[in-house]
Amino acid sequence: MKQRLKQIKIASAIGILGNMTLALVKVILGFIAGSLAVVSDGVDSATDVLSFIIIFFALKIMAQEPDEKHSYGHYRAEALATLYIAFMILFAGVQLLIFALTRIITADASPIPSRLAVVVSFVSVIGKLLLALYQFRTGRKTESAMLIANGRNMLADLYVSLGVLGGTFATITLQIPLIDHVVAMCIAVWIIWTAVRIFLDANTELMDGVNDTSIYQAVFDAVDQVENVTNPHRTRIRKLSNLYLIDLHIEVDGALTVAEGHELAMEVEQVLRQKIENLYDVAVHVEPLGNLEKEKFGLSPQKLSD
Repeated sequence: MKQRLKQIKIASAIGILGNMTLALVKVILGFIAGSLAVVSDGVDSATDVLSFIIIFFALKIMAQEPDEKHSYGHYRAEALATLYIAFMILFAGVQLLIFALTRIITADASPIPSRLAVVVSFVSVIGKLLLALYQFRTGRKTESAMLIANGRNMLADLYVSLGVLGGTFATITLQIPLIDHVVAMCIAVWIIWTAVRIFLDANTELMDGVNDTSIYQAVFDAVDQVENVTNPHRTRIRKLSNLYLIDLHIEVDGALTVAEGHELAMEVEQVLRQKIENLYDVAVHVEPLGNLEKEKFGLSPQKLSD
């Protein structure tokens, strides 16, 4: 886990430096070139800088050991940080949308951007491509929702920068300032949509859910490998960062002693730890064969197939 946090921290530092450079270049040169679209693109890059700063704070919290108030540890800080990033991106997108709509109303009085806007947009495309690829690679390697969210955001930024590049070129070529403002408005809408997607992903973990439900079948297949254990049911799986927590019930011969039932439960846990990657904790409840309790929560192989 320490190595994972270190990799995320390094990726975050690179993201901060890269996006800070791009943000400053686009905002300053965008104003000089007279392009609202380029300035909007720069503001979007600035939100990425703030996102990585949030990640640094989250990493510091995640590194803390479990305590009396947080017996599962502090890994849920990653999902909370991802949620904060989504709201921050949403706020920036709404502000840009309002600003762009205001400028569209007065488009006739707006100047034509200079060719510098095209150069800045081209540099932005190259920079965003490199940063997005690096964040995705590290995010998937470490299974970090924060880095993947930022990688997705920067991939969206890449498309935004391509749009800005085409928009500024068309604005200068056709001498129509309205094009630049419409592109800025489209950027704002894209930023808002990106924020909504990030929010939905983070919300799944915060609601004790999993995006990849195939993990349930993997658990049932693993339990089937343990002799004298049947009917895995009331199975519930949730995530803390990239780690899984599994609760499930099994049935064994009711004539077994408590110690023998416990041994079978331990075998189930060992098999799960061998078959399921990033398994943080397992809680196995032992029941006698043919248990007729009506259980409301969790999944069984029968419910999963339904």
